Amino acid sequence: MMSEQKTVSDKAIVKVDGLMKTYDGKVKAVDGVSFQINEGEIFGFLGPNGAGKSTTINMLTTLLPPSGGHAIVCGYDVHKHANDVRRNVGIVPQEYTADEDMTGMQNIILCADLYGIPRSDSKPHAMELLKLVELQDAANRKVKTYSGGMRRRLELACGLINYPKLLFLDEPTLGLDVQTRAAVWKYIRMLKEEYHMTLFLTTHYLEEADSLCDRIAIIDHGHIIRIGTPNELKESIGGDVLVVGVKESEPDISAEIAKIPLVNEVKKTGNDYRIKAEAGEEISPQVIDLIRSRSMHITKVSLTKPSLDEAYLELTGRTLREEETNRWAMMSQRVTMARARS
Repeated sequence: MMSEQKTVSDKAIVKVDGLMKTYDGKVKAVDGVSFQINEGEIFGFLGPNGAGKSTTINMLTTLLPPSGGHAIVCGYDVHKHANDVRRNVGIVPQEYTADEDMTGMQNIILCADLYGIPRSDSKPHAMELLKLVELQDAANRKVKTYSGGMRRRLELACGLINYPKLLFLDEPTLGLDVQTRAAVWKYIRMLKEEYHMTLFLTTHYLEEADSLCDRIAIIDHGHIIRIGTPNELKESIGGDVLVVGVKESEPDISAEIAKIPLVNEVKKTGNDYRIKAEAGEEISPQVIDLIRSRSMHITKVSLTKPSLDEAYLELTGRTLREEETNRWAMMSQRVTMARARS
């Protein structure tokens, strides 16, 4: 039995091979994704809304049965040994789940009860976790009196009550202000560096993924597009990006720009030339001189170094910013309606 369960390498705490989820036999929410997560790393999962992120997480945490493929989590098959998987993972969901009419301590103890952890163990552990997230002074206050940042830290403590080997963090800083977000980042780093925990992180903040993650997988339309370190993903876009806008739509001088040394690629969209180059600051004067030599008038010039934002835009053709804003607005609306009903 043990040989059947322990099928991953020593370093891989998660191994996903051709994982699929199909609804109604037609809609492929996840279409044959494959990846592995090494023990002790922070693994980022990025993608637009509807890309398959939540469905993948739900399968890895045994909330949804796969339609095909295989997934091994903490040494156990998610389909054959679901209970073992659940005992070894923790989840910090995107939305607040704590009972507002209970205290912070009571919420953590409730989570421990659901895992079957005896009170003799869960009570001292709950206090340890409250200290970890700096909520010990608010342990006996009702959650309805907590700020948004305090609630998020409480959710983190609840996700740790069962001593998980792998912690799933689904957009843990969604809607938080910059200062509170930085505090959550501190706890995430602490879990990796001091507790040697493995973390699976989804986020709509690309600077968060860049700062925290060892490796990142970008998923879109149910497929993994690219996996790599933040630097590998940034380097994949082919260098700096120079955008030069001109007043005239004709002539198209893309071919002439492409001949400039160090230029890797040129795309013309409307009146803008988007130029990838190995050294943007070196080729900028040459591009400008070329445009002026054709009696064309420059309307704008911008140069950006490789960033995760640029890499994400290059790979998916869209940005995460607007989606994150819309989701936070919807989430705030739900909280307001829930409070009004109570």
